[in-house]
Amino acid sequence: MTGTDVQKEAEDSGPSGYAAARLRLLTEEARSGPPRRAALAELTDDWLTGLFAAGAEGLRGASLVAVGGYGRGELSPRSDLDLLLLHDGSDPKAVAALADRLWYPVWDLGLDLDHSVRTPAEARKTAGEDLKVQLGLLDARHIAGDLGLTAGLRTAVLADWRNQAPKRLPELQELCAERAERQGELQYLLEPDLKEARGGLRDATALRAVAASWLADAPREGLADARRRLLDVRDALHLATGRATDRLALQEQDQVAAELGLLDADTLLRQVYEAARVVSYASDVTWREVGRVLRSRAVRPRLRAMLGGGKPAPERSPLAEGVVEQDGEVVLARAARPERDPVLPLRAAAAAAQAGLPLSLHAVRRMAATVRPLPAPWPAEAREQLVTLLGSGRPTVEVWEALEAEGLITRLLPDWERVRCRPQRNAVHLWTVDRHLIETAVRASEFTRRVSRPDLLLVAALLHDIGKGWPGDHSVAGEIIAKDVAARIGFDRHDVTVIATLVRHHLLLIETATRRDLEDPATVRSVAEAVGSPGTLELLHALTEADALATGPAAWSSWRGSLVADLVKRVSAVLAGDAPDDPEDAAPTAEQERLAIEAVATGSPVLALRAQTEPPAGQEPSGDPEPLGVELLIAVPDQPGVLPAVAGVLAMHRLTVRTAELRSLTLPDGVDGSVLLLDWRVAAEYGSLPQAARLRADLVRALDGSLDIAGRLAERDAAYPRRRGVVAPPPRVSVHPAASRLATVIEVRSQDAPGLLFRIGRALEDASVRVRSAHVSTLGANAVDAFYVTGPEGAPLPGEEAESVARKLEETLRG
Repeated sequence: MTGTDVQKEAEDSGPSGYAAARLRLLTEEARSGPPRRAALAELTDDWLTGLFAAGAEGLRGASLVAVGGYGRGELSPRSDLDLLLLHDGSDPKAVAALADRLWYPVWDLGLDLDHSVRTPAEARKTAGEDLKVQLGLLDARHIAGDLGLTAGLRTAVLADWRNQAPKRLPELQELCAERAERQGELQYLLEPDLKEARGGLRDATALRAVAASWLADAPREGLADARRRLLDVRDALHLATGRATDRLALQEQDQVAAELGLLDADTLLRQVYEAARVVSYASDVTWREVGRVLRSRAVRPRLRAMLGGGKPAPERSPLAEGVVEQDGEVVLARAARPERDPVLPLRAAAAAAQAGLPLSLHAVRRMAATVRPLPAPWPAEAREQLVTLLGSGRPTVEVWEALEAEGLITRLLPDWERVRCRPQRNAVHLWTVDRHLIETAVRASEFTRRVSRPDLLLVAALLHDIGKGWPGDHSVAGEIIAKDVAARIGFDRHDVTVIATLVRHHLLLIETATRRDLEDPATVRSVAEAVGSPGTLELLHALTEADALATGPAAWSSWRGSLVADLVKRVSAVLAGDAPDDPEDAAPTAEQERLAIEAVATGSPVLALRAQTEPPAGQEPSGDPEPLGVELLIAVPDQPGVLPAVAGVLAMHRLTVRTAELRSLTLPDGVDGSVLLLDWRVAAEYGSLPQAARLRADLVRALDGSLDIAGRLAERDAAYPRRRGVVAPPPRVSVHPAASRLATVIEVRSQDAPGLLFRIGRALEDASVRVRSAHVSTLGANAVDAFYVTGPEGAPLPGEEAESVARKLEETLRG
């Protein structure tokens, strides 16, 4: 059926015919995107024109006007209809009757309607009071009735907008900023609002309004295509869900991708991010231009009044070779020749970032159009300018985005294309892969005084996740790419090796510190062997912190920093030639020995609680100390079931375990007996910590079997059921036989939940294995726990037995 046939059906059959024609149009596979939106608007125009003609017979001085998205002729499948019934005020009763003849058929079809009835004077008055109304009227389009009435309102509204622009544009900019603060940035969100988030359809509409003011205009290249792409995704979202929604929820992304003929949800998100990035960059450039024009208008009258009173300030200030500042932006000098100076883009970018100024759009486009490629390897100046840019802190982000918007980054670093706008489906990560890399460089710039080679730190920060665009382990793929990129940038062979090592092992310190037994010499030696030298260790320490800080708040804390610093201290000693102590030979502290002797004397648990606020080793305290948690020291006469008993009691008291270490303590000569020492760090889920006496009393009952921990936890779960959310992936338990020569390492990756450590401890106890130590790590909702276990005689488990224990533990956690 052709478009003409669809319209004829609607005209012939009234509301039911319109509904059928609308449904037919929306289900035509051959028509989508702008043609379908325009056809749907035209179909709706024809239907409303018929309703208007039937209800306005004999009425003069009235017209029906589409505003907002409908006014632009862009109707998505579930868009509401924004309509204005305009009249000259001569016959209010007839106009009210006409409104009923128009609105009720729309409501009867279940369509959302945003409607108003106003005279031109009322419409202008409301627009002057309400910016959103004024923005909608800028897209006013005549549908039916008195064309002259509609044309007169359009002319008046546009004139009002242009006259009031110096006042209204700052108000519009503030509105956009508030919305961005509330909704976030579309180009980074895993479940973005296509309309309201920064870089979405609202911002694209705001740019149209700025252009209509004749005060400034947005960069046009790519903007129309980006807007079209966002509208296409919204259309597919409406069809997939059957609802008028703008939020691209995770569970609907695969269906929306299929509706658009895309490979998968990641491809969909990447297209959305790319479009949002274009709109966001255009917004930044446009609002800067608006500010510049408004400042210029404010200054001009004062200059005219000066009548030659003094020498005017220079318009341009030199920043670097071929680069100057003008009107608060970095522009090219008049003598600059990008076609002869391939280092100019990096020099201009570094100068802009160092000065904390934006790069002029004209300058970036001129360089993109004329600059020659850098030779390989890069000249020393190019490498130095890149390092300067990366080390400039927060201003680096805006400058980098300006270069990327015009394709200069992928020309300098071709491997960047694979990570550009690449989503990260991990709630811990705040950013796409490419923005995370820049954020890591920004964070690393704060640590350049801590390392002897800040240039290697900054480049490694930029490249550490570059392998995420390739299949397999991104650290392994990234090492290969980093070698190539570092050599191309112009580093010598030794520096290339260091950068590649940093990329390959950028997760080594944090994973080892939070998941392995640092008292085990094998753990420390393996890290030392991987790192190779004190200089590389120093760089890796700084990169680890920068990477975690750039990931999100769940990835770093003072507690994690203290664990990593402890590991670095131990590895430094090995690299300096000192062998790590055997954990069995480690002497207890005075407090540990006192607690152990008291436990032997009383035959029952003894414990102590102590707040931990010391900064990580090698770091100076800054301001008020941040608590690392509370250290819980427990000495217990050696007996079965200690780990599940302690973990269960802590779960009952709603205490979160951050680290857990358990070992047998060597007692002083003359003291008989064997004592288990537990050195744990805990934190209250909410409220204050329980008293040590209460914890001890419950622990005594748990060990003698009079406290039913499992039953108490089950009762609490039944009384306060957990809310259902996204279905978590199943737990995974694995054995790492080479991780220690003293024990078998069993690693558990699972959804974090109250009582998880108790369930694990009880399962290991049931398997008749002894837990030497436990290392608990929580990232967001995910728990990654490592347990060093032995058989009853204290030896590592044989391979088959270890795998059997792991499988049984996994089955327990799945149940």
